[in-house]
Amino acid sequence: MQTILLIEDDLALRENTAELLELSNYNVIMAANGAIGIEKAKQHLPDLIVCDIMMPETDGYGVLNAVSTHEKTMHIPFIFLSAITEHKGIRKGMDLGADDYLTKPFEEEELLSAIESRLAKSQILFKMVSEKPEISKVDSEENLMSLNELKNFFDDNGTVESYLKGESVYKEGEHSNKVYLIIKGVIKSHRIDESGKELITALHKADDFLGFTSFLDNVPYQESATAVEDVALTGISKLVLKDVLGKSQNVSIELMNVLTENISEIKAQLLQMAYSSVRKKTAQTILQFAKVLNKKPEEAIKISRYDLASVAGIATESLIRTLSGFKKDKLIEIEGRNIKIIDLEALENVE
Repeated sequence: MQTILLIEDDLALRENTAELLELSNYNVIMAANGAIGIEKAKQHLPDLIVCDIMMPETDGYGVLNAVSTHEKTMHIPFIFLSAITEHKGIRKGMDLGADDYLTKPFEEEELLSAIESRLAKSQILFKMVSEKPEISKVDSEENLMSLNELKNFFDDNGTVESYLKGESVYKEGEHSNKVYLIIKGVIKSHRIDESGKELITALHKADDFLGFTSFLDNVPYQESATAVEDVALTGISKLVLKDVLGKSQNVSIELMNVLTENISEIKAQLLQMAYSSVRKKTAQTILQFAKVLNKKPEEAIKISRYDLASVAGIATESLIRTLSGFKKDKLIEIEGRNIKIIDLEALENVE
């Protein structure tokens, strides 16, 4: 039986929610405030934490910070349950690394669905990482012949790292010591402009490389990278990779082609942001996320409106209005945070 730590200062809501979870076959540990919740998280190591935000002693943000920086609790899935509905409050929670955010009042099925989804993802990620074969020693004479062999080299010799949704892989300005290959999940590269607005520069999916800067100097990262969903990466030292590429001309050329294609995609995105209409930007961004998340047209895309707006380069309010128009025109369906493409051809031809 899986264990859930429920941190909620409202006695009636705490007991009612605990009863709901127990009836759904979960073992529930309760805490009346954040300080108690932190101690119980470290003591019991639950499978998942559901936490209110506005609480005495320590608020929900403080709880998330405490468990996400503690070695034994840092990988426990974390769901905020709060009456705070303002955009800034939601973003703060997700930016700190929460896996999901449900607002009060909530439907029972909504809570259970969120819990089941987060537990399933956590189990998949744990299994994938735990079944990873031991990292072999790097052969200094390695002579690779293709890009696929380079990816196998990352698998065999890289250091496996995992990040939960919303966690930072690296931040702009940090020294770039490694290059990564994404094993699972999606990562966004992003920068903050002078006005404090986030601009997503690229989306990276499984089997993509991440973190290229200069091989000559230990220059800092020029942008930040954050997990859009739970991810696993394998990283190689830039010095090791430089040595391998120096012995493999074919791989170097293939890798150069990949990086050139990435630059072309970024240029196309910038042109779209500069010259396309809001409707076209929104349509193309939905299609881009569907492609990166490997979703079929009939499958729902669960992505934040904030991330959609950042990729499209438009205000969140403008994006929401445009999505409503698409729904009215029967191009998409919207259920909560999920977007489902109904008319793929029409969406592709939006001007």
